[in-house]
Amino acid sequence: MMKKFLASALSAAMLLGLLAGCGGGSTSTPGSTSTPDASSADGGSGAENVIKIGVFEPFTGDSASGGNKEYLGMQYANSVTPTVEVGGVEYTVELVPSDNGSTTDKAMTAASQLVSEGVSMVLGSYGSGVSIAAGPTFGSAGIPAIGVTCTNPNVTAGNDYYFRICFLDPFQGTVLANFAMDKFDAQVAYCLGETGNEYDQGLISYFEQAFTAAGGQVIKAFYPTNNSDFNSYLTQAQQAGADVIFTPVSIAYATQIISQAASLGVDIPILGSDTLDDNKVLEAAKDTDIQLYVSTFYQEGGNPEFDEGFKEYINTADGALEANGGNDTISAVSAMGYDAYNVALEAIKAAGSVDPAAIKAALWDVTYDGVSGHIAFDDVNGDAVRDTAYIKHSTNDGVSWELETVQTVS
Repeated sequence: MMKKFLASALSAAMLLGLLAGCGGGSTSTPGSTSTPDASSADGGSGAENVIKIGVFEPFTGDSASGGNKEYLGMQYANSVTPTVEVGGVEYTVELVPSDNGSTTDKAMTAASQLVSEGVSMVLGSYGSGVSIAAGPTFGSAGIPAIGVTCTNPNVTAGNDYYFRICFLDPFQGTVLANFAMDKFDAQVAYCLGETGNEYDQGLISYFEQAFTAAGGQVIKAFYPTNNSDFNSYLTQAQQAGADVIFTPVSIAYATQIISQAASLGVDIPILGSDTLDDNKVLEAAKDTDIQLYVSTFYQEGGNPEFDEGFKEYINTADGALEANGGNDTISAVSAMGYDAYNVALEAIKAAGSVDPAAIKAALWDVTYDGVSGHIAFDDVNGDAVRDTAYIKHSTNDGVSWELETVQTVS
């Protein structure tokens, strides 16, 4: 019943424009501040032809778990395809990581570092807020960036140098509102997010629009940054008679909310967005009765060939298992990082050049069939044309998700 409200909810949401998640040819480590040999910056005057792709990710801070997993997907892709042919010449692809620290102030410094490194394009970031903050830096430098899982509309709005391969939050918020009503017959939703967080507040707004358009009631609460006690919020949700709790928060906050909900014996289903698709969140739900559901970009098992190769990489590449959280559970952001790297190579080949302007011009027409699905960009903002979200639930064994449903909207 809810799905008939999708088109109007999406349109209204977009109008609001609110601000809202080892190997191969890579020679740098996360957070490296070393300056590569200048001879490689122009892609051909040194002994080896090199094209540098910047990796703009949170390797530290609240979003570090997601950032490291997203980078793992890129590193695996780089190990599989470490070179690209440009104008009949083979170039080695060097991944150049820069740590945005999960904060908007550090994001601009990290972006400036990549510009100074002479990268031809950028991948990232996990997290919409840091991507929005860094966008003007990349745009001013004329360097195209491909967002991997930064879902807030304002990442690309007004910046024709920023593209993305993921679905957007108006779609994701509406899908989760649909799911809440279809699965649980929910009429009251308690929405919990961090004060001032662009991603949290944007998604809650989109969820609210769709949920209330279908006749539901939304109760909203926002906690201060660095909060660690969520008992009062969870108790409020219980007392309000909430049918679901929607909390599209960072991994660090999600683990605390889930652990404290389990301690309180909260039996209200918890809905999370793509940021909660992480094995640290699975660990928090281990051996509990928490009903946890998340929307995301990929479900393990969706592409067996990728899954097999990536698991082998996680278990054999130096530092990969640790970066993946200690086990070989495949996160959707890793699959998206893998796809983003390959989309970047397609753009470079189409441009026939290592020049950022040529690559940016070529990106608009790039299409790619990735492990997460077909990828193409619209001609308005450079957003991916995506119509599918995976909703999965925790099995509460600490290591695995189970696919609940696939939501597709034309």
